[in-house]
Amino acid sequence: MFSVKALDTRSRELIEKKINLKTKPLGALGELETLAKQLVTIFSQGIEPEQLSAFRPQISKPTLTVFAGDHGIAAKGVSIAPSEVTAQMVANFASGGAAINVFSKQLGWQLEIVDCGILSEPDQALGVTSQRLGSVTRSFDECEALTQAQEAQGFEFAKKLVHKQYQQGCNTFAFGEMGIGNTSAASAIFSALSGLSAEYTVGLGTGVSNEVVDKKVELINTALNLHRDKLNDPHAILRCLGGFEICQMVGAMLAVAELQQVIIIDGFIATAAALLAIRIEPNSQSYMVFAHCSSEQAHLQMLNSINAKPLLDLGLRLGEGTGAALSLPLLQSALAFYNDMNSFDDANVTKVV
Repeated sequence: MFSVKALDTRSRELIEKKINLKTKPLGALGELETLAKQLVTIFSQGIEPEQLSAFRPQISKPTLTVFAGDHGIAAKGVSIAPSEVTAQMVANFASGGAAINVFSKQLGWQLEIVDCGILSEPDQALGVTSQRLGSVTRSFDECEALTQAQEAQGFEFAKKLVHKQYQQGCNTFAFGEMGIGNTSAASAIFSALSGLSAEYTVGLGTGVSNEVVDKKVELINTALNLHRDKLNDPHAILRCLGGFEICQMVGAMLAVAELQQVIIIDGFIATAAALLAIRIEPNSQSYMVFAHCSSEQAHLQMLNSINAKPLLDLGLRLGEGTGAALSLPLLQSALAFYNDMNSFDDANVTKVV
């Protein structure tokens, strides 16, 4: 369903040269220079190298989509909150009262909330986008969480949504999530992809007790054993262990990569979706910017497994796309210095490179 092209890197040396000739010591802007190189390379796809000098890349209508879905595994006590909280938080997002609303308003994100399949269908008056695959996934320790038809429908929904946002002028896409029990799903996915047992991939989630952690470990190891013959394929891993919102995040990431636009990856659950997207279409990683490292136990291991360096490390563990939202000023700063900072020749400053 997706075909992701490798980045055209013919202009990379020209981009690096322009950055290196800015009025600063070589590499003095650190990771901001690395970010600028990646962003300019992505935004300049389709532009010939000889046209690069006149090109001024800009972030356009950055859009953050929060995908929400309920998990069957939540009924077995893997979270501090009941599944009803998913719908309650979706209503909070829709009314503008959550952290992601505050940050989106402050920083200039377009925000869209998507019901991928929560237990209580939101009132249409709330303005939540309906892309329901059901009301709750099946419990992954008993059977596959999603059917093949649900996965395919989730990908189709996500692709249409991304294309709508792209046609509205968006070139920078971020994805958040809401779903009680989805840290368990993300831990299970990472275990399946990495070969690590649940003891190494399960953390405290939203702040559960050690007894709940032990329960999560037990259920995930049961699921890994149950599905072990299917876990050599990323689509099967998604169906066996994932969630409706994780499915649509994977599809959305692949759709953005197919369009050769920028993908901002949020925290633990979003990174689990990104790992699946990369396993399905390896070229998709080139379009991904990893916003932050959360305090969830295995998130750093996830990032290290694909040599990804996050922009921020603030100890966040909220989800909703909050870490992705907070990264936007860094993206804007990277492009601002690339576009507007003088070169040594422009400023009549002696070169120090």
